[in-house]
Amino acid sequence: MKAFFATTFIVTGALLAGGCATKKYVRNTTAPIQAKVDQVGEQTTQNSQQIQDTRNQVKQVDEKAQSGISAAQERAATADQHAATADQHASEAMNKASQADQKADENNKNLASLRTVVANLDDYKLQSTVSVPFQFNRYMLSKDAQQDLDKLADNVKSDKRYFIAVEGYTDATGTKQYNETLSRQRANAVMEYLVGKHDIPVYRIHMIGLGEQRPVDEAHNRAARAKNRRVEVKVFSADDVTVSQNRDTAQR
Repeated sequence: MKAFFATTFIVTGALLAGGCATKKYVRNTTAPIQAKVDQVGEQTTQNSQQIQDTRNQVKQVDEKAQSGISAAQERAATADQHAATADQHASEAMNKASQADQKADENNKNLASLRTVVANLDDYKLQSTVSVPFQFNRYMLSKDAQQDLDKLADNVKSDKRYFIAVEGYTDATGTKQYNETLSRQRANAVMEYLVGKHDIPVYRIHMIGLGEQRPVDEAHNRAARAKNRRVEVKVFSADDVTVSQNRDTAQR
């Protein structure tokens, strides 16, 4: 019996001793593995954070790139608009330059014609005269005045060499400066009617405002003042002189 208990104690001790040894072995074996696992987990966490940071950086770079692209597109659109505006201004400038050239050519032709008129001024003789009356302090043409100007214009349409002198006058009422301005307005009304209604070339018309000068009636009454409020339209022609000269040359 003693022997049995002794044997049992020995076996139990051996098992206890073996169990402690096994736990120690397991601890010694798993400890490095757990440390490695912890290290891998920590590294994984760091890698995940780096990946997230990288994604954030990529997102920021992409946003900046998109912003840059939008800004570049906007600048390009603005540049295209400016270029189109510049082209339009250049085209307008070319048109204005072309119009200026045409106007200069026309003016040169008119000037040449006027020089010819002046050079042969002695050949021009007074052909007809029309006196256009005006109401007090007015420069609008009356119906009767327009009819008189219509007749005058019809008579000169067949002429080749002529010019029209338009002289504006007022009565003595008012200041000299005001009367000079009013007389020019009256003369201008006649010129505009001849040019606009009858296509008389403007270079054939010589206009002047003389105010209260050269009164046709120097009396100081209403009738005299009415006579002095006028525009005298005088047509000078050299056609009769040219015909006469041609006849003399043919007879010789």
